[in-house]
Amino acid sequence: MRKEEKQEIVQALAEQIKSYGNFYITDTADLTVEKVNVIRRKCFDAGIKMQVAKNTLFEKALIEAGIDAPELVGVLKGASTILFSSTGNAPAKLIKQLRKENDKPILKAAYIQETVFVGDKQIDALVSLKSKEELIGDIILALQSPAKNVISALSSGGNTISGVLKALEQRG
Repeated sequence: MRKEEKQEIVQALAEQIKSYGNFYITDTADLTVEKVNVIRRKCFDAGIKMQVAKNTLFEKALIEAGIDAPELVGVLKGASTILFSSTGNAPAKLIKQLRKENDKPILKAAYIQETVFVGDKQIDALVSLKSKEELIGDIILALQSPAKNVISALSSGGNTISGVLKALEQRG
């Protein structure tokens, strides 16, 4: 591979790192082509981009993307498959689902919103992370609850202050 080709690959990887913001470094070595293709299809269906890259090129892409995480560089040994996703926990959920059928992919490390998770033991913690959309939904629900109580109290309390206070006391 020529130096220009390597530089193009590094640039493309760096752009993916920047645009997705989340990625998982996994080990899919020793899987058959058929099993890797099944993983690729499931990644595609889940909106996850799967890419195999040379460790040295991925390390250069991390530097190019401005990520200073020596713990990520430390796991770049052997075969590495990178899973890029806009949703932080989507690859973890997919890995967990795939593990019901195989012992791979194995999680080497994950980079979620500037936080590094190292090791396969982190998979359960990553699955339980809430996505940005889920957090926004939780906040909206929390904000709606008091407003619904006031509106309900106003409608059932006869629109008087004492009626509203009684209705709110009853609701706890």
